[in-house]
Amino acid sequence: MTLDKKTLEELRTTLLKEKEELEKNLGKIARPIDKEEGDYETTFSEIGTDKEDNATEVDQYTQNLSVENTLEKKLQDVLDALERFENGTYGKCENCDKEIPLERLKANPSARTCIKCK
Repeated sequence: MTLDKKTLEELRTTLLKEKEELEKNLGKIARPIDKEEGDYETTFSEIGTDKEDNATEVDQYTQNLSVENTLEKKLQDVLDALERFENGTYGKCENCDKEIPLERLKANPSARTCIKCK
């Protein structure tokens, strides 16, 4: 089953919205290093100079770093999926080259593989 143009456009729109949301959320805790590649760096805000403030800063930075890594990975997956749209390979499993079922793409538009190859 080949994906029709309408379905492809809906999936592409979903990916573009997800990209925008991920970039917005990343912008709250990190600064872009290479936005085209989805590469960000967690920012470190200075709250104060006493020991308690420093502990709070380090704790917040550690939490932000973890969130940034997760969001950045998801953004890179979305960017890769959008690139596959451009090359005409979107919706094909990267391992077995079979079509990824529509249900899987609707659940995860940035999926690279079919369920069997996952």
